[in-house]
Amino acid sequence: MKWLKKIQYNSPVVLSFALISFLALLLGNLTNGWTTTNFFCVYRSSLLHPLTYVRLFGHILGHANLEHFTNNMLLILLLGPMLEEKYGSKILLIMISLTAFLTGVLHCLFFSNGLLGASGIVFMMIILSSMVSLGQGRIPLTLILAVAIYLGQEVTGLVQKDNISQMTHILGGICGGIYGFILSKRSK
Repeated sequence: MKWLKKIQYNSPVVLSFALISFLALLLGNLTNGWTTTNFFCVYRSSLLHPLTYVRLFGHILGHANLEHFTNNMLLILLLGPMLEEKYGSKILLIMISLTAFLTGVLHCLFFSNGLLGASGIVFMMIILSSMVSLGQGRIPLTLILAVAIYLGQEVTGLVQKDNISQMTHILGGICGGIYGFILSKRSK
């Protein structure tokens, strides 16, 4: 049991995000999707309904199934700790919350179906992580390649009807790029 003492909760925002998302998935399975629909999926609804505002943030915690959850969390658990260490827990939480809110509002304004999942956050982290060395006055080739590959994939995906919100991915990537530029200027 001594090895348990060596385990560190090294990235509180990222680990808590993953844990809460997993609990939301379990709860959704236990309630036959009721909690997922009502708390962890954003869609057009009355602005007078209090859960509308919960869903604008909560949709990033909901996932359709274990595969959807695993695909998102794998990347979040790989990229998130580095970003949390570099920018701090508070800043990362603000970036995640703002991206969730913006993708939720955009989705409600332009689409009538429901949206759930953390892929907007994943793409925010992908672009942001490729910009880590931007503050040193150089443009990383990894940033150029990540943006080119990522945007190419998402733009071609816009014409497909595959139940994937490419607009959320694009907006998440744009958010990551904006955060990266703001934070690189701030660190100079």
